[in-house]
Amino acid sequence: MTVSDLDRLHSQLSRLEDMFPGYLTEIVEGSIVMNPVKPFHGRSIQRLWTILEEQLPSGWALVSDVAFPFDDANEFCPDIAVIPVEAEAENRSDYSPDLIELVAEVVSPSSVRRDYDLKPRWYAARGIANYLLLDPLQGQAVTMWNPGPEGYRGRDTLAYGAALTVDSPLGTLKIPTDRLPVDPAAQPR
Repeated sequence: MTVSDLDRLHSQLSRLEDMFPGYLTEIVEGSIVMNPVKPFHGRSIQRLWTILEEQLPSGWALVSDVAFPFDDANEFCPDIAVIPVEAEAENRSDYSPDLIELVAEVVSPSSVRRDYDLKPRWYAARGIANYLLLDPLQGQAVTMWNPGPEGYRGRDTLAYGAALTVDSPLGTLKIPTDRLPVDPAAQPR
């Protein structure tokens, strides 16, 4: 795909999101995927953003719902990605996934397989140091680290309520999971 092809595709995806408010759009395994967003999803992102923003060292910035093309068939729009502040200042609609130091996704009913199985393999294969998964459907947080070509070698799951500590190249990040919303129909695993 050429740069102009990517620009056209981004423009078309942006129009889709405009036509269907309340949906996030990304390309996964060559298919355009539109996910409905529920209030718990948005609140989880907002709260995590606030928590992380207070702890990030200088030189790093948070971005949300911008495209990271991994290949022609996979372009993810993470709920939150930490990238260098210089890159964020470019104010682009897409960035190289090689810029991501930490990525966070919030699970929605339609994204369970992608968030738990597919994206960790892509993120780890690209060398993204930490993957944080917030799951308001299960009332749990999953942190993954030690990326390798087949996925993350380290993984911890913590029920919401306790403080989650993420040791990352950005420093030690503390996330009070008791501040994160839980779906009233949550079913702990």
